[in-house]
Amino acid sequence: MRRRALALALPMLLGAAHLGAEPMFLSKQYNRCTSCHYSATGGGLLTPYGRSLSLQELSASRPSQSTVPPPPKGEGEEAFLYGALGDTLGPVDVGIDLRPSYLGLDVGGPTSSSKELLMTADFMAAYRAHGFTVYGEVGRKPAIGQDSAGIYSYEHWVGYQSEGGLGFRVGRFLPAYGIRLSDHTAYTRSPLGFDKYDQVYALELSQTGQNHLVQLSVGPGSADAIVHGDPHPFTATGRFEWDFGPRTALVFSGLYRDKTTLVPANGAGGVAFGIAPTRRISIWTEADAQFQQGLSGAPAYSLLNETGFEVFRGLWLKVSPQLRTNYGDTSGGVFRWAFDADLYLRTHWNVEVSYYHDATRGTDFTYQTVLAQLHLYL
Repeated sequence: MRRRALALALPMLLGAAHLGAEPMFLSKQYNRCTSCHYSATGGGLLTPYGRSLSLQELSASRPSQSTVPPPPKGEGEEAFLYGALGDTLGPVDVGIDLRPSYLGLDVGGPTSSSKELLMTADFMAAYRAHGFTVYGEVGRKPAIGQDSAGIYSYEHWVGYQSEGGLGFRVGRFLPAYGIRLSDHTAYTRSPLGFDKYDQVYALELSQTGQNHLVQLSVGPGSADAIVHGDPHPFTATGRFEWDFGPRTALVFSGLYRDKTTLVPANGAGGVAFGIAPTRRISIWTEADAQFQQGLSGAPAYSLLNETGFEVFRGLWLKVSPQLRTNYGDTSGGVFRWAFDADLYLRTHWNVEVSYYHDATRGTDFTYQTVLAQLHLYL
């Protein structure tokens, strides 16, 4: 039992680099990913405005944004390589993301494991002009399971956003669904098929309004499966967000994947609600039901709450109770307590320490995971 748990948990956590999307910043009145990121679903390269905010709003070493005006693009501490290149790249923005990490997994006895590794080593670039965006990421993909390490482009797409709010993008990306938490191993992410390397090739259509955001995507399915010539299901997703104010958001999501020779048709539906009662507290809650063709009884449920508190400027503490049930058995599954501390010392680097306690329901089996990361965003 313990060896089986280790075999299942370790490959997942070896790819557990956080992706840079932080819904807790709803407390700073940023309820859309595009406030700081090029990607409409969050994560990846920061825009020049996002880089500026990382210094003025988040860094423990700097005063608030209201007292220090941001420098011109290409200048200042928050710019690429500390502004060494100035504005020589013109309309092209680039970034480097490095995450040396320590991972420890304790399942009891000799099967426990620990490892020091470079979780992320990525180069990102974007070009934006006349409403069009060309975006790409390339980096090191760690060895996971039978897959060897290598250089990989896991996100690349072309998009357009009109002044009226209509937009599209086509290429490889993670489709919009629920809350894109920085921890992609969360029970509302990985079990539903939104892990670090679960991108799809798809066309996404969007409509952005002052108080709402609609995102719909359709495509041939898993990008990895397509690249390797494996069976890949037609995939469609939909996400609707309504903002009741700068610190309150309600999200409805849907997902459908067609059957393949290996996996039956399946889908999910969910609702999420976020509220930030103060500038130092954010609370997100998400509930999802996952269905699979041919299975009777209750769907598999995923429930999650993430509460973040800024103890003082630059230091965030987060707690997240999570539940994942089994298909047809709401009394089974796994319950998790996740605790996280993020220290944003300066705009180009921060330290993150996470602790997970997972308990298999109906048994006395538990396992603990510790993940420590130094995040260098250059």
